[in-house]
Amino acid sequence: MLRTARELGDALIVLINSDDSVRALKGPSRPVMPAEDRARVLAALACVDAVAVFDEATPADILDAIRPDVWVKGGDYTAEQLPEADVVTRHGGDVVIVPTVAGYSSSALIAAARSGQPTER
Repeated sequence: MLRTARELGDALIVLINSDDSVRALKGPSRPVMPAEDRARVLAALACVDAVAVFDEATPADILDAIRPDVWVKGGDYTAEQLPEADVVTRHGGDVVIVPTVAGYSSSALIAAARSGQPTER
């Protein structure tokens, strides 16, 4: 998904939720990996130009500041479900939904790791 997103623009800035934001959205057992580590892993990828961490429930404020030409989300969303889509389109940007890859889910991976069972693909 990240390589596809990078191909859609001149640079790829990946926005990730802070640890507090993840806990608020997904519960007290998340995140599994701290934001600093998640950001470092993403920044090491050749297709990623920068990583920014946001504390809010949505990245609307940071999107309002950076005004991307393209905002990419995975296929588990629709543009209508994204509260931040209005910010992107208000500044003339496009919201692009990229299909997810079947069998890749952080929630499924975490559940499998906790249960000791392998993930299915």
